[in-house]
Amino acid sequence: MAKERIGIMGGTFDPIHQGHIRMAQCALAQLELDRVLMLPSGNPPHKPDITPGEHRYRMVCAACAGLAGLEPCREEIDRSGVIYTVDTLSILHENYPKAELYYIIGADTLMELHKWRSFETVLKLCTFLVCPRSWHYTPKQLNEERKRLTALGGSFIMLDMEVLDVSSTEVRAAICSGESTPNLPVAVREYAQTAGLYGAQLRIPEGPQWLEMLFRELSSKRFAHTLAVADTARRLALLHGLDPVKAETAGLLHDCAKCLPLKEMQRIARENQLTEDASILESGALLHSVVGAHLARTKYGCTDEEVLRAILSHTTGKAGMSRLDMAVWLADTIEPTRAPYPLLDKTRMLAGLSLEKAMITSLEGTLQHVRKKGDAVHPATVETLDWLHTLPIN
Repeated sequence: MAKERIGIMGGTFDPIHQGHIRMAQCALAQLELDRVLMLPSGNPPHKPDITPGEHRYRMVCAACAGLAGLEPCREEIDRSGVIYTVDTLSILHENYPKAELYYIIGADTLMELHKWRSFETVLKLCTFLVCPRSWHYTPKQLNEERKRLTALGGSFIMLDMEVLDVSSTEVRAAICSGESTPNLPVAVREYAQTAGLYGAQLRIPEGPQWLEMLFRELSSKRFAHTLAVADTARRLALLHGLDPVKAETAGLLHDCAKCLPLKEMQRIARENQLTEDASILESGALLHSVVGAHLARTKYGCTDEEVLRAILSHTTGKAGMSRLDMAVWLADTIEPTRAPYPLLDKTRMLAGLSLEKAMITSLEGTLQHVRKKGDAVHPATVETLDWLHTLPIN
């Protein structure tokens, strides 16, 4: 039986960005690895002032959600004391005794390997995959060092990839100032700003507490989706003159009940008399909005009625829904990680121009998709579309 081939992408990930992700995906593809462990460093001896490991791990989870083959790993942040790679590799060999380990590094790190603790032991514990990233050394210097370390028992494979030059310092500064971050996954940016990392001003006072609760309650993929919806809702609100904090808040909490088992959602709904609609009670895809609005109030402490109404109507829609409701509904359907569905691209384009037109287009695409599958459409969705067609839309 062939050994599993596991890549290891270590780093402070403060925060994780597209440069890290590209390196991991390149290694995954070129070496045909089974997976790459994305390993936030714990307490590295050379970087004493870094963001707490739990925040960095959550951002890694948000960035990797939905990316095949990239797997967040807590191995280092769950250990106390100063963390050394030689110890991590030894532990990973114990955890995966039948696997071949491939450690992904940049070319600059190649020149620093001799400074690592017990580096000669490290050379024997893995094969190094070297990305062509070097600002301080010539190709001749890199080649000579590779040959020297190979003679000491090391194994090195040079990856063929186009370098994406991303400065973590510049990314952190952009998060702090609220500037655009094109090389940062949307979910990571939203997490950092909502948590108030890197000097970012807290827009939602309860944000850090809610992030902790949501990360615990949701799957990684749903958590990343939630962050992307919050970011998209805020952007739509700013475009259309709505309250961006209300929109972002509704986006953060809109799926807070999504990962509850259906029976648990039904219990909460019945005990609190949230709905008598049998079709909603039998569908987790619909019931989570009703239960979510209730939990947003009772568990998360959100008392803003506009926000709660937006959460309540984000699945079926509602005739007479407010423009804030529309912004949140659309954010849920067009956020950047959303899987394609009929008329998605057109809806995204229209969302910046007219909430009403985008709603009509998205609902028509949704109805087309649902009916094609032979599923039933909830009457509230049809009523919402009929109501939208009565509005005077420019």
